[in-house]
Amino acid sequence: MDYTQILYDVADHIATITMNRPEALNAFTGTMMNEMIDAFDRIDADDDVRAVIVTGAGRGFCAGADLSSGGDTFSRGGSDVQTDAGVPRDGGGLLSLRIYACKKPVIGAINGPAVGVGVTMTLPMDIRMASESARFGFVFARRGIVPEACSSYFLPRVVGISQAAEWCYTGRVFPASEALSGRLVRSLHAPDELLPAARALAAEIAENASPVSVALTRQMLWRMLGADHPMEAHKVDSRGILERGRSADSKEGVVSFLEKRPAVFPLKVSTDLPDIFPGYVERAFS
Repeated sequence: MDYTQILYDVADHIATITMNRPEALNAFTGTMMNEMIDAFDRIDADDDVRAVIVTGAGRGFCAGADLSSGGDTFSRGGSDVQTDAGVPRDGGGLLSLRIYACKKPVIGAINGPAVGVGVTMTLPMDIRMASESARFGFVFARRGIVPEACSSYFLPRVVGISQAAEWCYTGRVFPASEALSGRLVRSLHAPDELLPAARALAAEIAENASPVSVALTRQMLWRMLGADHPMEAHKVDSRGILERGRSADSKEGVVSFLEKRPAVFPLKVSTDLPDIFPGYVERAFS
């Protein structure tokens, strides 16, 4: 796919997706959604990629849905994809579900305003870092709609139900300092230091950790959020330790530590990812 609304780059084992409509503060469109989903497909298929950064071009991260259609902006639903009953599926949700399913860790480098889908798309990302000049807003009630992009699932898990309720009920736009105190973001940075900080964190993952172990760990952490008892995590942990403990990666991890040298993990996410979730099926939409 040729990209017209995002930029895609891979360097030093880090993929960077940059939303690229700076003249519109990177307002979200169906084209942008499809391009970002395609980029995550490329990321999962590319064993050279070990971590992902998502950011925005210019002074905005993503100002939310493109409102150029006026009052009819939300009348057609969220995308051309439909349920079996013919209901259009929310486009932000399609992207959030793709990010959730990604096999590589995802870091949001929020460089400016992140409003509506511009903030909800970051919730299934693993770590969010923000510029001190960033602003956030779950503005849906002020637009006469409701939260989307699976945010009713992700947001309470990230910040807690009370904080999620306050931000969604008021719909107010709030500063980066409030996002930090509310635990929506990990850290704040001067504008010109945000991407270097995100790249440093991505590099720490890419240069030191087994890609297969990271991919499995990501699945374990997200999927166990919905488990109804710690026994489910214990079962998954036990299968994971057995599978990885007898792998070439495990041997390399231990030997490299004893030899005091950097590890060179031989296994690949695309071909060597074991299934430690027998019977687990991603929910179908109907």
